[in-house]
Amino acid sequence: MHAVILAGGKGVRLRPYTTALPKPLVPIGDQHAILEIVLRQLSAAGFTSCTIAIGHLGHIIRAYVGSGSRWRLRIGYSTEESPLGTMGPLLTMRDRLPEHFLVMNGDILTDLDFADVLRAHQESRAPLTIATYPREVHIDFGVLTTEERRVVAFTEKPSVDYRVSMGVYGVSRETLTSYTPGLPLGFDELVLDLLKAGNPPHAYEFDGYWLDIGRPDDYDRANAEFTTHRSLLLKGA
Repeated sequence: MHAVILAGGKGVRLRPYTTALPKPLVPIGDQHAILEIVLRQLSAAGFTSCTIAIGHLGHIIRAYVGSGSRWRLRIGYSTEESPLGTMGPLLTMRDRLPEHFLVMNGDILTDLDFADVLRAHQESRAPLTIATYPREVHIDFGVLTTEERRVVAFTEKPSVDYRVSMGVYGVSRETLTSYTPGLPLGFDELVLDLLKAGNPPHAYEFDGYWLDIGRPDDYDRANAEFTTHRSLLLKGA
């Protein structure tokens, strides 16, 4: 099994932590970088090879990870010379990728079964599989539904349930064939194109532990929770 880790972003929202370090290498707990945790999880799940898409401060990631032998992985690198969006880096390495592979952001903490996501993707025969997570938003206002300036419904401080992308995907190489390498391609553009073509992605629903480390308060939470969740995140790794 092969995984692609997207690690080329500048981590602007996580400054000042990312001023000198790429976001996937900010430390969690006393011993581990986020990327190290991800690599250990992939290895424990049965992945044997990985490509890391690097850009901002990518030389530091390359120096830290090396060949990946310490995690029993064969690791290669793809350098992003200019911003290519979420899916754009895949196009530059398309010819080197297997028929089906996992793609994930390099800055998430989760106990998601990565191997099962890839298995579910292959079984679904969908062009793209998106790991999803439940979220709930509480609206602190009374919500009005209006038609032609008339109030036709009212809900007092409702909650809205929805599912979000976790930043983990199963991808088929064939899905990328119509796009041009070297041009940006966002996850949103890919999904909208698939929906327009009547070829919808498959949803892999997950309700376990997931934390997207995008902002300083997310990072502080990750450090606060890591000791409690260490055995969950690094089980078998």
